[in-house]
Amino acid sequence: MFKRISLVAVAAALILANGYADQSTGKVIIPVTQTNPTNGKQMYTSYCAPCHGVDAHGHGPVASVLKSQPTDLTLLAKLNHGKYPDSHVVSVLEFGSELPSHGSGEMPVWGILLGKMDQSQNRNLRISNLTRYLESLQVK
Repeated sequence: MFKRISLVAVAAALILANGYADQSTGKVIIPVTQTNPTNGKQMYTSYCAPCHGVDAHGHGPVASVLKSQPTDLTLLAKLNHGKYPDSHVVSVLEFGSELPSHGSGEMPVWGILLGKMDQSQNRNLRISNLTRYLESLQVK
């Protein structure tokens, strides 16, 4: 039931986002509320699930309009010889990724917004808890 509600909430946010498109720059501004920095699942659902999917397999509601398929985040450990690459995940969340689908170098695409929401202590707490949540999603 929570999965369905989350998916509906993400879809509604994306529909609302169309109304906030900045015609002069071609950018889409998605209104987002601050999440609890201690809740990795809530952060994932709000910031990552639109592209990576609620189940983290890379099939979120906006995945079909992206130039490249989002990463299946459940395979991070499997693709790293069975060890979850936590330092790599922290690095990508904090400093960005070279993937064109992420827009600028910031990862997530919400990087600028999250930076404005949080000062360093909450940002580090968010990154740590989101990293732990992603680790919990790994296939065995």
